[in-house]
Amino acid sequence: MRRRLLLLTAATTALVLTALLVPLTLLTRGHAADRATAEATARAQWVAHAIGPALASAAERPTAEQTVAGVNGDGLPRTSLVLGDGSVVGPGGGRGAEAGAKAGPDGGVSDAIRLARTGRAFTYEPSTGGRQVLVPVHGAADGTAVVQVTLTERQLYAGTLTSWLVLAGIGVGLVLLGLLLADRLGARLVGATRGLARTADRLAAGDLTARAVPDGPPELRLVAGELNRLAGRIDELLRAERENARENAADLAHRLRTPVAALRLDAESLRDAREARRIAGDVAALERSVDDVIRRARLPLRGAARADLAAVARERGAFWRPLAEDQGRVLSVDAVGLDRPPHHTPHRGAEAAPVPVPPDELSAALDALIGNVLDHTPHGTAFRITVEATAEGHAQLTVADDGPGFPDGYPEAAARGTSGGGSTGLGIDIARRTAEDAGGSFAIAGGPTRVTLTFPLAETPPGTPAPAPLRKTPLAEKPSAPPEPTG
Repeated sequence: MRRRLLLLTAATTALVLTALLVPLTLLTRGHAADRATAEATARAQWVAHAIGPALASAAERPTAEQTVAGVNGDGLPRTSLVLGDGSVVGPGGGRGAEAGAKAGPDGGVSDAIRLARTGRAFTYEPSTGGRQVLVPVHGAADGTAVVQVTLTERQLYAGTLTSWLVLAGIGVGLVLLGLLLADRLGARLVGATRGLARTADRLAAGDLTARAVPDGPPELRLVAGELNRLAGRIDELLRAERENARENAADLAHRLRTPVAALRLDAESLRDAREARRIAGDVAALERSVDDVIRRARLPLRGAARADLAAVARERGAFWRPLAEDQGRVLSVDAVGLDRPPHHTPHRGAEAAPVPVPPDELSAALDALIGNVLDHTPHGTAFRITVEATAEGHAQLTVADDGPGFPDGYPEAAARGTSGGGSTGLGIDIARRTAEDAGGSFAIAGGPTRVTLTFPLAETPPGTPAPAPLRKTPLAEKPSAPPEPTG
């Protein structure tokens, strides 16, 4: 945009200056010629007035010749006196010169002198170029004499080149000034446009607090206002959707609590105490799931939710360990403290790997990956949960097993709703969306299977203290009160 504005301004300014400077150059040329002609006319009239009394007698003729010689010089217009008898005093003097003028190819010269002897003073341009001024001198003893001042082309247009150079300099200066103003205007327009683009990018990324600063011409300020109004409207609609979800969650809770209560009563009425405890545990897990759905529906639209990836990995590993042991599997959890790169400031508490993901979503993603291992690999297959740092300073969660991997011709394992093992095909997609929604990445490899989720480290809130020294978690370490596994 700036380049186009500069080109447009340069072209427009050049056209306008051409339309103005061409007549000005012609005007300066004509003005120089008029000025030189006026000076030559004044010179001729002065000479005619000075030598008029001297030509009244033949004895004073030397005085007239001295006057004519005194007004001639290098660089001055040529001044001569044509006497009544045809002789010429001054440059080109002598009878021969006058005769040559009369008999020359340009007969206008003699005609001009003859016309001047009738008592008329005038200026004319001979065919040889330049300009001549003729002034009659009355009272000469041998008839009317004529003072003739001749201007060459150079003398006639003296100073024109300097004037043209000055005009050209003014034109160049005006063009540069126009380009400077156009560049400033273009910079303002481009800056305002880029500001709108940045605001739109932030809104597209989910930052509904982004607002454009009205700047630039009225049209761009109008666009900025409409963009802000659109962002506010989107925020209102999302808030309304969230409120609707809250209402639906509350209604769902009321509808589910009655059958859940009936299940609890049925469990309590069982005669087998062990079976009653097992069913009661399942009912309690169902109640927790319902409460979790309601709580998540009531979360604000935007928040600074974060979780410790290492802690979640240890907690979910401890949760699934009893089932893994029942299936004869070896489960290892390797969740170490991450060495932070220099540009990351310490985080609150003793978080080993804080990532910008809510704890329940992170747990659901890890549960989906562990569930795939338990459901789709043979009993006795070992698997590992690893948390480590990447070279870019991110946190990486890996779930790997020693199983046979994905079936042949099953590259779409991560596609939502697609499964090669008789499942719903949603587990891997849940893990993928959890990583990508947090700004991370998802990778999967088969034979043996290795699923890797990469998360950026969560930003540090201002004023938080440094964490306690981190250490590698032993394999046997478990949370103080892990939830009871179900199923």
